Amino acid sequence: MKPLIELNAVGKSFFSPDGIIQVLDKLDLLVEAGEFISIIGPSGCGKSTLLRIVAGLDVDIDGEVLVDGLKVTKPSKSRGYIFQEHRLFPWMTVQENIAADFPLKNPQVRAKVKELISLVKLEGFEQAYPKQLSGGMSQRVAIARSLLRNPKLLLLDEPFGALDAFTRSHMQEALLDIWEQNRTTMLFVTHDIDEAVFLASRVVILDPRPGRIREIVPVALPYPRDRTSEAFQSLRTRVLRSLEHKGEPEEAWSI
Repeated sequence: MKPLIELNAVGKSFFSPDGIIQVLDKLDLLVEAGEFISIIGPSGCGKSTLLRIVAGLDVDIDGEVLVDGLKVTKPSKSRGYIFQEHRLFPWMTVQENIAADFPLKNPQVRAKVKELISLVKLEGFEQAYPKQLSGGMSQRVAIARSLLRNPKLLLLDEPFGALDAFTRSHMQEALLDIWEQNRTTMLFVTHDIDEAVFLASRVVILDPRPGRIREIVPVALPYPRDRTSEAFQSLRTRVLRSLEHKGEPEEAWSI
């Protein structure tokens, strides 16, 4: 059985006044359908660039990316993308934002939107506008909008980075609920070590620029996970030590 995602010697460089900057270099990675992968590494190591490449937003690369056996050459509705900011339309209500280019007058669309509002726990806010929502609620709308397209793959670029600690923890649990119900394959970029271990089935650790895969840490802990457990702390420490080796010092990380 083929993996859902194949990265084969993926590299990315940019031209600058000082010469060529190599951001990613010879990344090889296989991701099975239904996996939850966290990607973590120092600032500037190419985490967000990697997501853009998998999404098909940047195809000027070395190597190749295959999703479901097909080479990625452009964006696709089968690959949802959640940005650091929610990017909702301010003139649309919650249900209109989720539907976006799908007609809400269609009974099937309306039923699916209602189902997703329930899934992301926003009942009662169907007619609310983005300015009336908290940051966490807005990100839930963005996730629901992506799920309406039935993506095989959801790409999340530090979606909870701007949230307070309590809301962030709640959103992590909400995202896991969604993942466990839908089993949508997820690639999740984060700077937060606890978040990476709490969410993922595997943590992919990148080197400083140029980004290469330093280590892949399996997280064989049952869900829901206890952050205070000895096993969780052991894995957290392993990821931290890997990041510290030729990486940024401990104080640069959210721990």
